[in-house]
Amino acid sequence: MNLVLPVLQTTLLEIKLGNPIANIAIFALFVVATLTIVIRVSTGGKKKASDFYTGGASFDGRQNGLAIAGDYLSAASFLGIVGAVALSGYDGLLYSIGFLVAWLVALLLVVEPLRNTGKYTMADVLSFRTQEKPVRMAAALSTLAVSFFYLLAQMAGAGGLVSLLLGVTDSMMQNLVILLVGLLMIVYVLIGGMKGTTYVQMIKAVLLIAGAGIMTFWVMAHAGFNLSTLIGNAQAHADGIKAADPTQAADWRNLTEPMGKYGKNKLGFISLALALVLGTAGLPHVLMRFYTVPTAKEARRSVTWAIGLIGAFYLFTMVLGYGVAWLVGYDVVNSLPGKANAAAPALAFWLPGKGLGGTLFLAVIAGIAFATILAVVAGLAITASASFAHDIYNSILKDGHADPAQEVKVARNTVIVIGVLAIVGGIAAKSQNIAFLVALAFAIAASANLPSILYSLYWRRFNTRGAVWSIYGGLISALLLITFSPAVSGSKTAMFPHADFAWFPLDNPALVSVPIGFILGWLGSITSSEHNAAKYTEMEVRSMTGAGAEGAISH
Repeated sequence: MNLVLPVLQTTLLEIKLGNPIANIAIFALFVVATLTIVIRVSTGGKKKASDFYTGGASFDGRQNGLAIAGDYLSAASFLGIVGAVALSGYDGLLYSIGFLVAWLVALLLVVEPLRNTGKYTMADVLSFRTQEKPVRMAAALSTLAVSFFYLLAQMAGAGGLVSLLLGVTDSMMQNLVILLVGLLMIVYVLIGGMKGTTYVQMIKAVLLIAGAGIMTFWVMAHAGFNLSTLIGNAQAHADGIKAADPTQAADWRNLTEPMGKYGKNKLGFISLALALVLGTAGLPHVLMRFYTVPTAKEARRSVTWAIGLIGAFYLFTMVLGYGVAWLVGYDVVNSLPGKANAAAPALAFWLPGKGLGGTLFLAVIAGIAFATILAVVAGLAITASASFAHDIYNSILKDGHADPAQEVKVARNTVIVIGVLAIVGGIAAKSQNIAFLVALAFAIAASANLPSILYSLYWRRFNTRGAVWSIYGGLISALLLITFSPAVSGSKTAMFPHADFAWFPLDNPALVSVPIGFILGWLGSITSSEHNAAKYTEMEVRSMTGAGAEGAISH
């Protein structure tokens, strides 16, 4: 296996330099094609709030399932997980397993009742049988926080990906790339709304799964279609790098041994697992997708399609991650712009580099990954803007009587603000593994949103104080623990590696913050005399049967 190393050094140089003209041409082709689609499908009727937020609920289950897969299979799925498996082996697979298993929680407990009870946002459900203004405000702030952390991951991935595509290594140039991606995201959302974004997500899901499938087939072909051979070769190559260059020993990991990364911190392992498994059912941008279908039946059908597509893709990431470890090597990956986030594009270059097309395929895969990022950030931006415009501006400031056109205008202005914040945050987080950043967003969603959603749907005694305490308690505890964790300071891989104000020992706060959210929701409810049994009965019938689901939320 050591004979491969000289070839890889040449490959590394070629990957860094690439062919900027071809790369820019394909990159521009993806941008123009997706922007054209957005413009064509989103013309007319955009002043209606329902068109901007939910695309008029005009998509069937298959279309929405594709869009959910496009929304859920983010840069973290394609870039971050492949990089995590390549560098950590079995431990990196935790992300794939957690992200997939999480759909069972969403499907069994949340999707259909939420869709039947709400209209545009998660706050519609949480405020259904509580005092509207305080609960909507809390839910809106939680939605904005989750969306911001998720946007950090996508922007960081965009910076590393486009920097690799254009051969950019200078830090200032990478910052410029993130700036341009953020501006492009704003343009997409302002033009297309939910309908345009949904079509981009559907097309992107097909391209991403097809591209990953082709790469998986090539990797397995190199390994004689034997998974054991693939994993064994990956470990042998990692051992060879360590033996040939002792300076790489610090990055070496046993790729075939579970808990090699998390074994020294088992609580950290449990905390990350909780965030991944429970987070999906509390992600506002995923939950909002179920309002784009006309019936509960189509919502269930959406999840069936999404689980099949997402499950297939996560099987691909396992093969691709070990393929990177074998055919590229962690030394090469750690030397590229974006580090672990560049693993999948580097593998795309190597595979066709053996006579199947090299630079061109790298550009195509990177272009698909970029379309992935654009689709996800557009969905996140719409969710965050809808939460502010519908929950804060319309429902709180205007008592539910805002002019629809003015509400959409507020949502569009919010998109611009969110885009600016995402750019600044993406620049600060550009060296972080994006799968890890997404795990932080999952932790906030699981801590602040999931407890109140489950209590609202299934606990008769739940009330306003419980909802507010649960949301704010889970949100504040998660943000506080993240701020003072090794993920932000105190380690060489932290966001601020030269500072040290970390006192919380876990990278992910879910082990502490999720129980806090549940406990505060229970405590707040039992210490308040508020109780609306009639409203709960109405909600229960509506959530379980769909009766009245097409009507507007009213209080």
